[in-house]
Amino acid sequence: MHVSEAAVPLLVVEDDEGLQSQLRWAFDGYEVIVAGDRKEAIAALRRYQPGVVLLDLGLPPDPGGVTEGLATLGDILSLQPETKVIVVTGDNDRGNAVKAIAGGAYDFHQKPADPELLTLLVDRAQHVYQLELENQILQRTSENMPLDNIIAVSPQMLKVCRTVEKIAPTDITTLLLGASGTGKERFARAIHELSPRAGERMVAINCAAIPHTLLESELFGYEKGAFTGASQQTIGKIEYASGGTLFLDEIGDLPLELQAKLLRFLQERVIERLGGRKEIHVDVRVICATHQKLEQHIAEGKFREDLYYRVSEMTINIPSLKERDGDAIVLAKAFLSRFAGDKGTGVKSFESNALRAINNYPWPGNVRELESRIKRAVIMAEGAQVSAEDLELEEYLEDTLKAASAMPLNIKQVREDAEKGAILQALSHASDNITEAAELLGVTRPTLYSMLEKYSLR
Repeated sequence: MHVSEAAVPLLVVEDDEGLQSQLRWAFDGYEVIVAGDRKEAIAALRRYQPGVVLLDLGLPPDPGGVTEGLATLGDILSLQPETKVIVVTGDNDRGNAVKAIAGGAYDFHQKPADPELLTLLVDRAQHVYQLELENQILQRTSENMPLDNIIAVSPQMLKVCRTVEKIAPTDITTLLLGASGTGKERFARAIHELSPRAGERMVAINCAAIPHTLLESELFGYEKGAFTGASQQTIGKIEYASGGTLFLDEIGDLPLELQAKLLRFLQERVIERLGGRKEIHVDVRVICATHQKLEQHIAEGKFREDLYYRVSEMTINIPSLKERDGDAIVLAKAFLSRFAGDKGTGVKSFESNALRAINNYPWPGNVRELESRIKRAVIMAEGAQVSAEDLELEEYLEDTLKAASAMPLNIKQVREDAEKGAILQALSHASDNITEAAELLGVTRPTLYSMLEKYSLR
């Protein structure tokens, strides 16, 4: 029997031809595959891999008993343990139903078959199967992410991750550039943890969060009596990070009077505490980050050009979330899984309209905004699914935010870019389910496989 790639397969194992015919037309939205005995059932299971199986326990050569049906149940779960098997038993035969449940069946239904009730059971079983499958995919995705604590599937971010892996073993001073909320500190942490200094501490200081009058003492430390209130010697963040990694966040906000002192440290790797005269050698890896345009600051006299070249021995540009094809949905699912588990809510997934809105919204606050919206939506959702309304993104259900930026004029490149973006979005929507992604794209599964091969997305 041919099964449409767009349909959800449902395997019905039943030897009664009359009941076969009745059940074949009872399930809207499913492509029903019928098997009359254990051999046919296992062959169909291997071929179509259904999420749900409706199994009559009375199968030949023991149609009056349950031995063959229970054996078929065991074979199914042995081959595909995640399959939801609903067994059908004879009237008033609860004992065998209990045996089947003990053997791993998901649910049972007693004859005579009630198509309406069976449809409800099958729909519920299919929903549970799909949720578990999505959770497994999400877990595998998390385990196979390119870097720890970095969730990314887009080509743009995978390129960044490869760069991080290459530079991490070195001591090259690195500048991370990206808008607020793109994860600059996460990448700084990844560089540290992949470096030979991973066993030492990573010390972070936000240059924009500390008043300029206090920043020098925070960075370089001070001796007792260096200023009013300096009652004891205090080690600064640079010295405290010795042996490990120093992360200077928002370095674009560093005041000019401190830039010269930081430049000397980067050149000589020595510091002097405030009020001190002794040079202190510090062995530290330096990573800087900013959302500022430093070239513009240099032109305006706000940032030293020589310091810029010192901190940017290696520059990594972290793309904004709207520039990361497919990442918004992958991140959203990861956040939903985490927050729903933390808060013990009944939320399990997103409605399709929510995924569409997530994909269309430009995310000016980047990953930080996405995380905040998902956290709020998990709390506010009424049912088991988060809607676009829960995310407060109803107006973004239609894609009205196509970028007006310049497009390449080469028609072949335009077509390839569009195809590649559509494939990544479809895979994200379908949680990497090839059949569902092919359905969303309106192509056959073999065609999608060839496109994945063409664009090196496999």
